[in-house]
Amino acid sequence: MCLIFGFVRRQIARRVTAMIADRGGNVALTVALCIVPMILGVGAGLDYTRAYNIQNKMQSDLDAALVAAIKQIDDYDEEKLAAKIKDWFDAQAERLDSSYDLTEIKVDKAGHTIRASASGTVPTTLMTLADIKSVPVGVVSAIEGPATSYLNVYIVIDKSPSMLLAATSEGQEMLRADRNIGCEFACHDTIDPVHKDRDSAKAILAPTYYDYIKNLGVKLRTDVALEAVEEVLDMIDEADENHSRIKVGLYTLGETVSEVLTPTTSTSTARKKLSDDSSGLTSATSMASTRFDTALKALRNQIGQAGKGTSASDPLKLVLLLTDGVQSERGWVLDGVDWACTETYKDKCIRRKFGPYWGRVTPLNPDWCGYLKDKDATVAVLYTEYLSIPLDWGYNATLADSMKNSKWASTWRGTLQTGVSNSISRHDYIPIALQDCASSSDLFISAASEDEITAGLSTLFNQYLTSVRLTQ
Repeated sequence: MCLIFGFVRRQIARRVTAMIADRGGNVALTVALCIVPMILGVGAGLDYTRAYNIQNKMQSDLDAALVAAIKQIDDYDEEKLAAKIKDWFDAQAERLDSSYDLTEIKVDKAGHTIRASASGTVPTTLMTLADIKSVPVGVVSAIEGPATSYLNVYIVIDKSPSMLLAATSEGQEMLRADRNIGCEFACHDTIDPVHKDRDSAKAILAPTYYDYIKNLGVKLRTDVALEAVEEVLDMIDEADENHSRIKVGLYTLGETVSEVLTPTTSTSTARKKLSDDSSGLTSATSMASTRFDTALKALRNQIGQAGKGTSASDPLKLVLLLTDGVQSERGWVLDGVDWACTETYKDKCIRRKFGPYWGRVTPLNPDWCGYLKDKDATVAVLYTEYLSIPLDWGYNATLADSMKNSKWASTWRGTLQTGVSNSISRHDYIPIALQDCASSSDLFISAASEDEITAGLSTLFNQYLTSVRLTQ
């Protein structure tokens, strides 16, 4: 190899010497005149190839920066987005020693697309011989998502009797200890008056249990649920300041779904419904059962096919479902029960012998949520955790019992998630079923406390609004 290399080197040296010594032509002059353009040509090729590669990197950087900015800026203000994108670029340049200089960033929020452009320069190498010190580059990125589209939001509130459960363990204890109430469920009673010490027909303390509990200042699950809806309405006001793109509808879920408010751009109208006892949304009323199998099918017919979000007649559709996730009817707990008490605690029966319908009280079958998802609607679920109540015999006979002893498979055609034992309690399987109901795992939240419930629905809404896709 060394011999070959030496031979080639000697041959090249001999030819160059001969060319320089040749006086019969203008070879030296020709070489002198051509060598600079040749170097510039090669340099231009190298520099422009480098600029092209850097432009591709810049495009990738802008795409990532735009997505990151959208997820952090709630009001989609153009100046804030531009500043956030620049911050992102600066951080990347510092971390990666970026090979280009960013000179300008523009953000245009028009129509239903947010478009960002970035321009910059790439330093040259050999082209500096021609006094060309940099090459301009520019890229454009565009993004679409629910926050920039026409959108219908369907807020569905579970109105089962269990939503009259006191919202906190402290509230439950307060009601349980009150001699005029004696149960943490608000006694599932919104009709009969409350009598003093529960044994005097004359001493009426309040026209209904709901009124009595309201006067005590104890919040029920439904009260907190409506506060969560208020949070979402505030977010809609911010996301759609002109009230031209986002509509909100209100629904109650029980034996079926009832439309309280047809989707409207007027959030003030929605707020009035939240405070009106006659709307059926407040804790003044409850429904005797929660039948997701029939209710979600009815809701599918109410909302119809979801669109692309490009016009008011073709909106995206989001279902915000606030529920404790239990398929139940009051009669399934009470009817046909052998009332003999098998176990007591402090003179209170905590376990009965047998109820023929107890097995029907189960978590919902997440397949029923397919009624909505099959129509391209997005389903987000806020699980208002069903707090365990071990002193309630009805709870012990149903939700505290195992999935194995339920009729979830035989009656409701449910299939346990792979890897989950059928010895799991129905109570503990509720969040698993509800997460399967949601369109994605990030659109499911489990909330136990009052604060978690209030914040949970708006968190889900924000999670949906910030889901975006690049279009350019």
